[in-house]
Amino acid sequence: MEQKFNVTGMTCSACSSKVEREVSKTEGVRKVTVNLLTNSMQVDFDENITNNSKIISTVVKAGYDASVAGAKSTESGAEYTAPKRIGDNHEELAAFKKRITVSFAFLIPLMYVSMGSMMGAPLPKFLTGVENGVSFAFIQFLLCIPVLMVNHKYFSKGFGSLWHRSPNMDSLIAVGSSAGLIYGIFAIFRMSYALGQGDMATVHQYHMNLYFESSAMILALINLGKYLETKSKGKTSEALNKLIDLAPKTALVERDGDIVEMPVEQVAAGDILVVKPGSSIPADGYVIEGETHIDEAAITGESIPVSKEKGAAVIAATINKEGFIKVKATKVGKDTTFSQIIALVENASSTKAPIAKMADKIAGVFVPVVMTIALITAILWLSLGAGFEFALNNAISVLVISCPCALGLATPVAIMVGTGKGAENGILIKSGEALEVAHNVQTVVLDKTGTITEGKPKVTDIHPVNTDKNTLLQTAASLEAKSEHPLAVAVCEYADKNHLTLLETKNFEAVSGKGIAADIGNDRYVAGNIRLMKENGIDTSDVQSVIDSFAADGKTPLIFAKNNAVIGVIAVADTLKANSREAIRDLTDIGIDVIMLTGDNEKTAKGIGKDLAVSRIIAEVLPQDKEKVISQLQSEGKIVAMVGDGINDAPALVRADVGIAIGNGTDVAIESADIILMHNDLSSVVTAIKLSKAVIKNIRQNLFWAFFYNCLGIPLAAGVFYNSFGWQLNPMFGAAAMSVSSLFVVTNALRLKYFQAKNLSDIKTDEDTKEEKEIIKMTTLKVNGMMCPMCKKHVEEALNAFPGVQAEVNLEAKEAKVNHPDTISPQELADAVTKAGYEVVGIE
Repeated sequence: MEQKFNVTGMTCSACSSKVEREVSKTEGVRKVTVNLLTNSMQVDFDENITNNSKIISTVVKAGYDASVAGAKSTESGAEYTAPKRIGDNHEELAAFKKRITVSFAFLIPLMYVSMGSMMGAPLPKFLTGVENGVSFAFIQFLLCIPVLMVNHKYFSKGFGSLWHRSPNMDSLIAVGSSAGLIYGIFAIFRMSYALGQGDMATVHQYHMNLYFESSAMILALINLGKYLETKSKGKTSEALNKLIDLAPKTALVERDGDIVEMPVEQVAAGDILVVKPGSSIPADGYVIEGETHIDEAAITGESIPVSKEKGAAVIAATINKEGFIKVKATKVGKDTTFSQIIALVENASSTKAPIAKMADKIAGVFVPVVMTIALITAILWLSLGAGFEFALNNAISVLVISCPCALGLATPVAIMVGTGKGAENGILIKSGEALEVAHNVQTVVLDKTGTITEGKPKVTDIHPVNTDKNTLLQTAASLEAKSEHPLAVAVCEYADKNHLTLLETKNFEAVSGKGIAADIGNDRYVAGNIRLMKENGIDTSDVQSVIDSFAADGKTPLIFAKNNAVIGVIAVADTLKANSREAIRDLTDIGIDVIMLTGDNEKTAKGIGKDLAVSRIIAEVLPQDKEKVISQLQSEGKIVAMVGDGINDAPALVRADVGIAIGNGTDVAIESADIILMHNDLSSVVTAIKLSKAVIKNIRQNLFWAFFYNCLGIPLAAGVFYNSFGWQLNPMFGAAAMSVSSLFVVTNALRLKYFQAKNLSDIKTDEDTKEEKEIIKMTTLKVNGMMCPMCKKHVEEALNAFPGVQAEVNLEAKEAKVNHPDTISPQELADAVTKAGYEVVGIE
């Protein structure tokens, strides 16, 4: 099982590496990931061998504290706790402020005393001159004590980590500050002895080399840097916190005829929820009463409110804009879409990208290596004849300039901001690994139905053979009624519109990827594609030209045969989504090959793909073969992303280097995917890939800075450049540089907040925008004078010439059903039909 833990006490990447290393040694633990930014740990373990208590005990033995994060969800949601804000660190910031205030309150006079005379500042007489050297040193020691006391945490944790043989950043600070302090105390005793002996030369030697100010300054500057770093880290989770803030706190529940307000944690599946205008929807469910518009921007990123009526699904944490509705809860607590989004983003933020592995390995040994370098630095300078103060200065500088934090934060801060930014744009990235792989994608494979197209095909043409249209349509619908395929649904819906009664079928048989077969009365019927006809020995030569014509137009021809003789062809077309063309073009513009995958025959596939910028079309692919196509592409050395929405896409989504599921897809597809798109269009695929490129670029910048800083800073502090250039680093500047290094990494990651996704409204067609702004009405025109399919075509062309109009003509009923914006009057439609040469005898 997988369990998330909260881990406290970690201050740098050496800490997280220590925890990760110790827990991974625990018997039964398969995988462990520790995140320094979120102070969390994700553990995959065999619950038959180990348990939460043993894992927590291991963390405690390593010198840190741990607790199980979250609570189990139940059907009633009773054990569910509303999501808490990520990175809320008010208490931590308050503690830092207190330490900074006290530190600088005593550091400023300390610095004045220790260095004021160098700048000509006046000092009391009892602190001036070599003869007052002990008073001069002792007053600095007294001013240093409050700074040490208020920052005791660094010493307790630093030396505690040393005791557990896992030194961390606190150890470097503690040892560096203590070294300066101990040397200063030694200097006081040495000067006291020298004064007693009248040895003013010795007093003069120690008089201005005390290091009390360095000891205090190190702590003060580290505190200031940590405060700024902590404040900045809190901003990395702003996008996710905006979502969390939308979590409903209470719900109005109808029980026993009364409306009761209760905490959202107490809402149970099946409850009737009353949602007033302006209120947040407490749980996932569907509308059972009323009509409204719902603002789903927080979940899907779509800025335009979505119309909801009876039976429509609603999502928790979305906002009811205007109408009074009642909702029946179906998913509550942690089972809601909203809670799952929060969990996905939190988990993604807790994972590590492969790019961080090298940094983690270095961080695991970084502090012991730095302490060794500091010791070698001191010994080497002493052996070269340098004074003890000079050697000590360099050793302390090495300790305090080294920054394991920059290494530890380089990856998690960028992933936190990136995944939060993705969620803000309706893109849910499940892991850091998926984020990294996505930026290298070379080929994107798009499933046609429901991904490139709307996934809701409609009947466009009916071509009967030796029968009439109604008989063919009635037979087709009767056969397809037991199939759940979208093409079958389209045929049945069309028959229902024409008020046709279904016939009884027997011995129904579905042939995967090809069609169906069934008996009606004593006759055997076969319906499907050309392959199914050939397998059953059915001659389709008489209708081949019709099939080819439909396929060339991107329509799917469904062939129907009775007792091995073709009785007709019905064409069904699935329209492209509004943004598909531009999204595919955007993918090709950033150098990605786009492949369309479909079960349609090659001619139909080419008809659909002719206006798309796809580099390749793979047609006639059976559901079980989609995964093989992905494997074949991978064998060619390509990094492949698969985009799909159906159950039959799941194996391919798993096989792909990056599986991307469209948000309105099946649960199986979403579970199998690495990235989930809440928008039902392909523009989010482009955004996801561009976001991944931005995040990985940011991580590389952070890692480069972390390595560059330490590789340059440590030799400088050790005095490597002293003989050549006279460069020597004061420990105070080393501490300041250490703080700035971590702050730089966090600030650089925060630049990702300004990543701009392509606005959905920018890539919608003019027609889409009109449909959103205008009210769509339906008008039925009774038309005389239509005699043949060409007449039908002429009337449809006349009506569809209006922008935003969709017209469907029924030749047998002599009528045209027209969906049109309210800005176009029924009379204008009638006039257009009249101009086409036909008579409108009625408008309904």
